[in-house]
Amino acid sequence: MQNSTKNSVNTNEIEKCIALAGVCQAAALVKQVSKHGSCDEQAFKASIESIIITEPDNTEQVYGQLSNLKIGFDTLYAQLGNSAQPKDTEITRYIANLLSIERKLSRANKRLNELGDRINHVKRQQLHLDLFAEQMLTNLASIYSDIVSPITAKIQVSGDPQLLKQSDNQHKVRALLLAGVRSAVLWRQLGGKRRHILFNRQRILVCAEQASAQINQSR
Repeated sequence: MQNSTKNSVNTNEIEKCIALAGVCQAAALVKQVSKHGSCDEQAFKASIESIIITEPDNTEQVYGQLSNLKIGFDTLYAQLGNSAQPKDTEITRYIANLLSIERKLSRANKRLNELGDRINHVKRQQLHLDLFAEQMLTNLASIYSDIVSPITAKIQVSGDPQLLKQSDNQHKVRALLLAGVRSAVLWRQLGGKRRHILFNRQRILVCAEQASAQINQSR
C-alpha cells in the first residue's frame, strides 16, 4: 500500500485500519443476511475464516488478502467519509455494539480463556469437517451465544422477521458477530481505541482509500 504524500500513514495505522475494516465488514454482512437471507460469499468466507486464524504473521493474513475486505473498506469509508449521503445507522449500531462487546470481553479473563478453548476445538474439527459445513457454522454461532452474548445486552438485529426465524440465517448472523468481535479484539491488540475513530478519522480514511484503490488496481 503506497503512502499518500499529503497524509502519510505508518504500518501500524494501516494494520489497525485493516482490523477495523474487518469489524465493518462483519457488520455489513450481518445486515445483508438479515435483510436478504444471503450475503457476499467471498467476504463471508474471509470473515468467518478470520475467527480461526489466531497466529498470523501479519494483520492482512487474518483475512487472506486485502481484496477479501473490499466490503469492509467500502463500509468504513462510507461511514466515516464526508459524503452527503446519510450514514447507515443500522451498520453504525452494529459496529458500536461490537466494539463495546470487545471492551467488556477484554476484562473477563475466564470468558476469554473459554473463547480460546472453543475456537481451538473448532480448529481441530476442521480435520474432519469443512469450516462452512452447516454443523461448523452452528458451532461458531454457539460460541457467540454461549460465551460472548451473555456479557452484555444482546445486539438487536433488524431485518426480515421471516428470514431471521430460519436457523441457518441465525447461525450465519451469530457467526458473523463472532467474526466482528474477533476483528475488534485484533484492532484493540494493535492499539486501536474508540476515541481514535473520532480524532484520527482523516488518517483512517486515507488508509481505507488507499486500500480500496489497491484492491481495484488488482482486479
